[in-house]
Amino acid sequence: MERCLKPIGLFFIVNLFVLTLLGPCLAQEREIRIADSTGDWGYPNPYRHYPRGPGYIRMSWVFDTLVWKNEKGFIPALADSWSYDPGKKAFVFKLNRKAQWHDGQPLTADDVIFTLNYFKKHPYPWVTLDLVDRGQATDPYTVIIYLWEPYAPFISDVGGTMPILPRHIWEKVEKPQAFDDPKAFVGSGPFRFKDFNKAQGTYLYEAFKGYYQGVPKVDRLIYIKSGQPLISLKTGQADLAMIQPDMAEGLQKSGFGVIRDERGWNKKLMINHKKPPFDEKRFRQALAYAIDRQEIINKSQRGFGSVASYGLLSVDHEMYNPNTPTYPFDPHKARTLIESIGYQKDTQGVYRKEGRPLRLQLLASKITVAGQHVPDRDGEVMKKQLEAVGILVDLVVLEQATTDSKVKNWDFDLAISGHGGISGDPKILNEMISSRYSAGSVNSARFDGNSELNRLLEEQIRVMDPEKRRTLVFKIQEVYAEELPAISLYCPDSMAAYNPKKGVTWYYTRGGISKGVPIPQNKMSLIK
Repeated sequence: MERCLKPIGLFFIVNLFVLTLLGPCLAQEREIRIADSTGDWGYPNPYRHYPRGPGYIRMSWVFDTLVWKNEKGFIPALADSWSYDPGKKAFVFKLNRKAQWHDGQPLTADDVIFTLNYFKKHPYPWVTLDLVDRGQATDPYTVIIYLWEPYAPFISDVGGTMPILPRHIWEKVEKPQAFDDPKAFVGSGPFRFKDFNKAQGTYLYEAFKGYYQGVPKVDRLIYIKSGQPLISLKTGQADLAMIQPDMAEGLQKSGFGVIRDERGWNKKLMINHKKPPFDEKRFRQALAYAIDRQEIINKSQRGFGSVASYGLLSVDHEMYNPNTPTYPFDPHKARTLIESIGYQKDTQGVYRKEGRPLRLQLLASKITVAGQHVPDRDGEVMKKQLEAVGILVDLVVLEQATTDSKVKNWDFDLAISGHGGISGDPKILNEMISSRYSAGSVNSARFDGNSELNRLLEEQIRVMDPEKRRTLVFKIQEVYAEELPAISLYCPDSMAAYNPKKGVTWYYTRGGISKGVPIPQNKMSLIK
């Protein structure tokens, strides 16, 4: 695909330069630029975007789902309406008759059925179809999806997340990850994908005038790579950017809109619970007592954040359990637990067992601050805290993708990572705890060592009654926090600023985009 897009990429760079020279008289009225510190999140189609929230967002401009969310909750997208038939364990969707593909072909029920079957054959990590029996098109605009069993998160997990593929393009594609033809980006969303410059981290989209929900407010949507959001916003290089909380007041005084997220993203400590001593629950609990999470917030986030729940769900979640077990900073209790599994301190204050020191490797990733690619300070602070109780720590700082790869392959001891989704459907508990539902996620603990927890996770997604489900979700948080296969650290204060003069009001989606992506780039902001 890079080969195919090189001429477009050159055009894109030249075009941006020309538009900058021409100024507001030409491009600024019909263009939105979004700044992003990372840049490269892969190509925006289901099989080629990087499997984190920003990658999904870039894909979502091009591919629509059956339902979507606005700032308040679920709304129609490709489906005008939907209903659930408990007797048949089936969801019925009535499709929008105006929907069409970017190449002008009509979008019909056959495309939806094809997508279901295609994702079953070629799994898409963001969608779990284990409980889907089959799909049926009763007419060109009616889809019935039959389930093996009741599935409470279906609308969020499938209806609001699964990008619908055009059958006439994908039906002959046997290797979707290698499909790099320009047709791989023909979707039904509000924007057409035009270019991605991997080296520069820039994306170019153009409005799809035939979009069934209305013509987009702008002609072009552009992502630029920028580690200096304040400068990018004030110079007009960007119209939307994530900001540090201490920038908010000054930007508001300068006329920018500032928005703040609910606590839908958390930093956490991944633990390799498959090997000793991490396979001991008492040792994992000792780590929790040894870590001062507020100190990490103060030193790494300059105080802009709040400690997370050890039960994983956001404290803002409607199913958050306030009685979830906690581990207040207590070095003495940490030492007691370490000694309870056979470790003793040597004369240097380092714990040993059978003559070997308690030494572990802590992985941290680089982040972009003020335009500089620097180590995440969380690792530095945590290293000192763990060493203070008698654990030797080798801190290794890597690129995020390398850290993710090591975690995925169990090639680590401890790793600092993070993810969103904790304010969305509680199915996130299954995905971030159990190996059965992780679908290749680099953020999942993939822990199956507690039979009660396994049972609760299975049951909570099959209970359609909200109150009964709440009871199960409360219990899951308690058992998970007791086991601690991963340790939730904190939720940073997530804020963004935008230029209201462009006629676009951005917002954080309640419960996050799709299954809980806490990024203020909802495509509904750009639809008239």
